[in-house]
Amino acid sequence: MSLIDTFFNLNVLVATFPQLLRGLGTTILLGAVSIGLSLVGGMLLALVRLYAPPWGQMPARTCIDVFRAIPLLVLLVLIYYALPFVGVRLSPFAAAATALSLVASAYTAEIFRAGIEAIPRGQFEACRALGLGFVDTMRFVILPQAVRVVIPPITNNCVNVIKDTALASVVAMPDLLKQATQAQALSANPTPLIGAALIYILLLWPMVRAVRVLERRFAATRN
Repeated sequence: MSLIDTFFNLNVLVATFPQLLRGLGTTILLGAVSIGLSLVGGMLLALVRLYAPPWGQMPARTCIDVFRAIPLLVLLVLIYYALPFVGVRLSPFAAAATALSLVASAYTAEIFRAGIEAIPRGQFEACRALGLGFVDTMRFVILPQAVRVVIPPITNNCVNVIKDTALASVVAMPDLLKQATQAQALSANPTPLIGAALIYILLLWPMVRAVRVLERRFAATRN
């Protein structure tokens, strides 16, 4: 068998393409849910980490450190296979979304924290002088500027979340990689895996390019 017939077999790719598309839909849905939850969770963790009383900051800091340190695959296996022993049974989708969201929230929290701390302290003092409370200060003055600063690293983090959805295949989640693996087994040919790789590239390439464009644009704005 030649290299083309083994890895780039067009007939196999055409036959398995509908199965790959079903996996792509699951991957996009899982990525969107995980990214949405991580943005909300990361923002809340960052605010608690920065402005809560000391007794509240410590758990937030611990949570961020733990979920940044633990490998995503290990966390996913623990959530899906260990929690049933304590009476908590999650579906593959829920387990994967939970694991991805927890890890991504920890990284997102640090990104938001850095963005908030990059805002000059004089703006906080000006808000207090104008009589603005904490909520209004964050909502109307600080967070809009911080979000603008963190858009490039947040976008890069979203790319990583989409790529990490491939790990969901270990809990029988029918994502793109799982469907490609099953198609490979049924066709006895690795072409579906090559097809899945190409789909990942086509999906993530625009986001990767967007990160570069945003980084250059914000660098030019700061200069």
